[in-house]
Amino acid sequence: MNHNTPKAPLSPLPRSGGDRFRDALRFAGEGAMLTGLAALTLHGFASTPPAGTVNRTDVLVPRGRRMRSTAQVRVVRAAESPRWAEIEGFPVAPVPRALADAVAALADPGTVRRLLTEAVSGGHCEPGAVVRELNRARLLNRPHVVDAVDALLAEGRSLAEDRLYAMVREFALPDPLWNVDLRLPGGPHLGGLDAYWPDQAVAVELDTRAPRQDDDALRSEYTRKREHLERLGITVVHLTPRKLREAGEQQAAVVRTALMAASDRQPPAYVVVLPR
Repeated sequence: MNHNTPKAPLSPLPRSGGDRFRDALRFAGEGAMLTGLAALTLHGFASTPPAGTVNRTDVLVPRGRRMRSTAQVRVVRAAESPRWAEIEGFPVAPVPRALADAVAALADPGTVRRLLTEAVSGGHCEPGAVVRELNRARLLNRPHVVDAVDALLAEGRSLAEDRLYAMVREFALPDPLWNVDLRLPGGPHLGGLDAYWPDQAVAVELDTRAPRQDDDALRSEYTRKREHLERLGITVVHLTPRKLREAGEQQAAVVRTALMAASDRQPPAYVVVLPR
């Protein structure tokens, strides 16, 4: 059974690594999957130890299974087993879950930061998916994990900005003003935007929020900002990193449609545009 496929062919596992993984899965029984560092190694992470040097293998098992960890196998229980991928013949947990299980057992800040950053920079998953799993595992109260998440989100925003620039170029959209702040003349700050077409009063805002405990407050803030701008006659297009990565042409069409529709709308309020 293969729910997902690896991004690129992987070199054969060292025999010692493969044997350890097989032994761990045999010990854990039916329905178990590799997780933690072992799973990340199979997903192709460069910052994990080689498969043959992973001394303790993490396995994810159903919550009700009665077994204890050993010197060679760390048992991790799942209330609900995630969909797994078959890689090199092994059932492997998805990257966000494997990351959370690895981070739970790691105390070195540098290692945690490298793993989380590679998850995004290597194209394995989106930042939001990682933060959801870390939050679920109650790991966001550890200072070194919080610091690593901040680096992860910065990396995710940087990649999303690069994809937005590429989308504008590739699909021949008019050049916008990049990274600006809007204000009413002599009035309050209206908010920052990633791209703005002043002649058409169309704005693009990258939604790079990651789910945390205060997500409702952040969502309300985004909604208030968007509604305020739209009352002033400014069309706001929200794009997510995932949409830019997976459907760039479609997102370019959304922006183009908003630009073309500008002539049919009432003239917007006058706003002051400042560099951010």
